[in-house]
Amino acid sequence: MKKWLIYSGAAIASLILLATFVGVVYEMTSRARAAREFPPQGTLVDIGGRRMQLDCRGSGSPTVVFESGLDINGSLSWSAVHDEIAKTTRTCAYSRAGIMWSDPKDGPQNAKTIAEDLHATLVNAGEKTPFILVGHSLGGPYIVTYTKYFGSEVAGLVFVDASHPDQVQRFKAVTSYSPSDMISLIKAGVAFAWTGAVRMVPLATQGVPHQPPRAVQAMAAYAPTSLGPLLKEIESVDQTLAEAGTHRQLGDRPVSVLSSMAPLPEEALVALKLTPEQGRQYREIWKEMHAEEASWSSNSRHQLVADAGHYIQFDRPDIVIDAVKSVVGKVRARR
Repeated sequence: MKKWLIYSGAAIASLILLATFVGVVYEMTSRARAAREFPPQGTLVDIGGRRMQLDCRGSGSPTVVFESGLDINGSLSWSAVHDEIAKTTRTCAYSRAGIMWSDPKDGPQNAKTIAEDLHATLVNAGEKTPFILVGHSLGGPYIVTYTKYFGSEVAGLVFVDASHPDQVQRFKAVTSYSPSDMISLIKAGVAFAWTGAVRMVPLATQGVPHQPPRAVQAMAAYAPTSLGPLLKEIESVDQTLAEAGTHRQLGDRPVSVLSSMAPLPEEALVALKLTPEQGRQYREIWKEMHAEEASWSSNSRHQLVADAGHYIQFDRPDIVIDAVKSVVGKVRARR
């Protein structure tokens, strides 16, 4: 009996080692394949020992600069609108440190450090001011913080269903949701990314509705290396929101605020621990906060998008394109 237990234990240990070895080989070959099949879009800009992926297209001024939300899509967050806006003016999308093709960095990833990275990327790439900053979700506080520190470069802003500095406190009125469970899942993904496990998880690789398939495939190919940097941003969200909350005056810069007003889908209600009625209240709080964002400029427009979810740039790319072009036109009219 004792020998049988020893043999069984040895067999199980051997299977675990074999599975781990196979997983490591799978992950290594998958990363090599990702580099071949999905090379960096645009260029890799050196900002002092690190490279940042920057994808600029078109010509003209002002230059539109896209800032993605809290996800691992990087510059591909704008794949449905980038080319069309580039027909009007110079248009740049980039991936933050460690996301997609950009090199990771040591230290925190908060609004200020992200603004500094973007500034260095644009300067070292030789991109010309003035800029129109377009931010989705947490990209909203990121572009506000950029404006706080580099305001002379910013001529206009577009908020695409953007986060609000006070949203955590405001949403407590309708939900007790805590992101701790999601953070735990991401931490597990980061810890086991080297085993190939992340590539097996649909949540990490399926993308969002209406996202172009090629963009989803590229995002999924780099998901294991993007998760760690994403986690650093999540862990700095409170600091990021507080930083953005110190700068709520955008002067008379042209500003466009787009708000998703489609009812929250069932899976979102479950994740946020909301009843349908609370979901409607949640949307009303969202709309009120976006109206406040519009009030930060004396030259703003707030547009409600009834048939779009959080990723308005994929659900209604035409709305985002028109909003950006409108701000471009207003900036040009001032010359």
